[in-house]
Amino acid sequence: MTADNNTHSKLIGYILWIFGFMGAHRFYFGLSISGTIYFFTLGLLLIGWIIDLFLIPGMDREADLKYAMGEKNYTISWVLLTFLGIFGIHRFYLGKWITGFIWLFTGGLFLLGWLYDLWTLNEQVDEVNRSKG
Repeated sequence: MTADNNTHSKLIGYILWIFGFMGAHRFYFGLSISGTIYFFTLGLLLIGWIIDLFLIPGMDREADLKYAMGEKNYTISWVLLTFLGIFGIHRFYLGKWITGFIWLFTGGLFLLGWLYDLWTLNEQVDEVNRSKG
C-alpha cells in the first residue's frame, strides 16, 4: 500500500468510539475478535474503552495498511450495514446482488447474515476493491 492509502476515517473511528463499549470502533477498523470481546464485556469494563481513545490513530493506520482503496468506500459500506444491513443494502452496494436479495427478503438472513457481515465487511470491501483494481 502507498503512504497515501486512506481506507478508513479517523473521525468516524472517534465517533464510533462513543459506542466503543459495544466494540463499534474495533469492528470498523477490522478488529472483529476484540470488537466481540468489547461487546460482551462493555469495553473490558470501560477501562479498555478509555484506553482506546488514545489507540484509535494506530488502529486507523493499521487498517489503512491492511485494506485496499478502490471503487467501494469502507465508511459508506459500514453506514449501510449499520442502518440498513438487515435489508442487504450494503451487499447491493458491493455488487453482491443475489445475497442482497436474500438479505432483503429474510431480514439479513434472520440476523445471522448481518452478524456475519459485521465480522467480515472490511474483508468483503477489500476483496471487491482488489478485484477491480
